[in-house]
Amino acid sequence: MAVVGRPNVGKSTLVNRMVGTKVSITSSRPQTTRNAIRGVVNGDGYQIVLVDTPGLHKPRTELGTRLNSLVYGTLADSDAVVFVIDATMPIGPGDRLIAERLIDSGTDVVVAVNKVDAASRAKTVSQLVEAAAWPFEHYFPLSALTGEGVAEMVHELASRLPEGPQYYPDDMHTDQPESLVVAEIIREKFLDRLREELPHALAVRVEDIEQRDDGLIDISADLIVERKSQKGIVIGKEASLLKMAGTEARAELEALLGERVNLDLRVVVEKDWQRTPQLLDRLGFEET
Repeated sequence: MAVVGRPNVGKSTLVNRMVGTKVSITSSRPQTTRNAIRGVVNGDGYQIVLVDTPGLHKPRTELGTRLNSLVYGTLADSDAVVFVIDATMPIGPGDRLIAERLIDSGTDVVVAVNKVDAASRAKTVSQLVEAAAWPFEHYFPLSALTGEGVAEMVHELASRLPEGPQYYPDDMHTDQPESLVVAEIIREKFLDRLREELPHALAVRVEDIEQRDDGLIDISADLIVERKSQKGIVIGKEASLLKMAGTEARAELEALLGERVNLDLRVVVEKDWQRTPQLLDRLGFEET
């Protein structure tokens, strides 16, 4: 079941809320999600496999084009779709483009009007009325941040599931590779601390994860930027940003892995990586 919407409408926060634990990183920056992240909702007699997707947007780079293709491929493989719109923002061309694509596909769609905790009741009602012009059956005002209205939507989604096998154990929340989880946690700690275009120019590549005999886990990762001028910004004055974000990442990784972590971060320049197909392939953003 795909979760789609334009950038920064709260898709990842909603997926985490539905799953009941963090499986996808969040940030106030648009286009935080760069992969199709699967989260598993285990309920009473049902299992929902959610796919958190990148925000659909007008691409300006080869990376943007590949991310949009990833979303469309996910839609084609999904039994149903959760279409997320933002209650605090007017419905815009991006929302309408996604709605048209979903209508043309004939996919079963549930609309989530998110961020009602930050919108007035009048604004929420206005969004619901405008969105009701689309020929979808169910609309849910909700807050992924507080959980308001989420359980009702999950109940509706569960009722729409086709019968089939249980794909994941009851205690499994995601099937992401460990290296991807680690890379995303590290990237998250830098996103909101970086200015202007830098959040989009930053990628994380995990080079090695190895556990010592005493349990300590050594993790080495590259923070990749596009220009030399960006390298100093990511490091920060007297390495302040690198230390602060690295410390936060290490703490979360230790909580996740249940062991002490030695985190070695290195900032490297890969010129124009967002626009270079070969570099995108090496970083795991393969064409779909």
